[in-house]
Amino acid sequence: MLRVNRSILVNVIFIMVLATLAESCRIKEGSPGIEEKRQQSIQTPVAWSRDAVLYEVNIRQYTPEGTLSAFMEHLPRMKELGVDILWLMPIHPIGEKKRKGPLGSYYSISDYRAVNPRFGNMDDLKELVKKAHEMDIKVLLDWVANHTAWDHPWIEEHPDWYTRNDKGKVIAPDPDWTDVADLNFDNMAMREAMIRAMEYWVKEADIDGYRCDVAWGVPVDFWEEARERLDQIKPVFMLAEAAEADLLVEAFDMCYGWEFHHLMNEAAEGEEIDFNAYFEKVDTAYGEDDYIMNFITNHDENSWAGTEFERMGEGVAAFAVLTYTVPGMPLIYSGQEVGFDKELEFFKKDLIDWTDNGWTEFYRKLNAMKKDLSVLRHGNEGAPIVILTDPVDYPLFTFKRQNEEETLLAVFNFSPEKQQVNFDLQGSFVNYLKEGQPQVDLSETIILDPWGYKVLLERE
Repeated sequence: MLRVNRSILVNVIFIMVLATLAESCRIKEGSPGIEEKRQQSIQTPVAWSRDAVLYEVNIRQYTPEGTLSAFMEHLPRMKELGVDILWLMPIHPIGEKKRKGPLGSYYSISDYRAVNPRFGNMDDLKELVKKAHEMDIKVLLDWVANHTAWDHPWIEEHPDWYTRNDKGKVIAPDPDWTDVADLNFDNMAMREAMIRAMEYWVKEADIDGYRCDVAWGVPVDFWEEARERLDQIKPVFMLAEAAEADLLVEAFDMCYGWEFHHLMNEAAEGEEIDFNAYFEKVDTAYGEDDYIMNFITNHDENSWAGTEFERMGEGVAAFAVLTYTVPGMPLIYSGQEVGFDKELEFFKKDLIDWTDNGWTEFYRKLNAMKKDLSVLRHGNEGAPIVILTDPVDYPLFTFKRQNEEETLLAVFNFSPEKQQVNFDLQGSFVNYLKEGQPQVDLSETIILDPWGYKVLLERE
């Protein structure tokens, strides 16, 4: 699929598939009875996640070696940058049958209980986790429960564990996902084997949880059972590649902010966006302690939709700051912190250039802000968002987050023209992200540059 041969037809097909998946991940109201279920059992995220910044690691492209051991050399840099949680893209062996490209997709798993030999071995993973933990950094593995590679042993040993058509033939979960076979979650034996495999990595490698691929395609009750079993080993953190609210009741702590991401892309293209309506939907659809992952790029977006610079142009910095100041956990993708501006090949080696293009200090400041400001904590420990502008004020977007300790005012100009805003407020506010944190007089008009932003802070 996608760009193996760079054919226009294949690209168009995949973009259509992505559009379909993106639409399926739009915020949806909870299923009937979800509020009653929330009252009975609310998933409480682990304490170490409350002010965390998540970082997605593309092991294959990270270093010339493309190994876990080589990535370990970057752990001190991760600590200095202010990263708290590492999400490792799938580290399992990749199927060879029907493989796409020379190296295949990370998400075509041929063995749930092994490490891809190109990346290293189990001892390497254990050492990575151990060193990360010594730096107070947690580690999540990417888990692909929806499907396996066509040469996964289960295909031959347990064909009834797979979805089959009316002719009895195992099928792919999507016509374009030709390198993977769809698992049948009506089979209880398969479910048990899957959960035991998930338990294995928590027990043996001491990982701290999972990012779960295509979580929306797997029954909620499977995830709930898996979460209960994993938490019996150690309290874990779970991220769903989905937006469905019912997944966050008992199974997951955080879901994708896909809709928010697409709204930012549309704003960058000059569309007039009603962010007010989006946050009203968030408030309705999710519980007060549910997390949303906010991002301007990730592995899917980078490889198939373009880099953040291609999609967001001059607005990259403003949208990045937005992901850090609205409720939710920010994500940094490999290379984002140095301003790496290239679409990485997905099915073959394509090395990241670690030359800093002037962005490292920018993200370090944003990460430090997450730790420093209590109003920005995740879930119900952070302050709610109060939007101060109406949709008619667009391209201006301003909001407040306030608790007993701090008042944060964030103001954004999502346009290529200068804008002005009047708060007409009294108080001792500083321009938090600007060098020296100078005082700001909010009784005067504030001028915002094209695609400009300000984060203003008053402490009690």
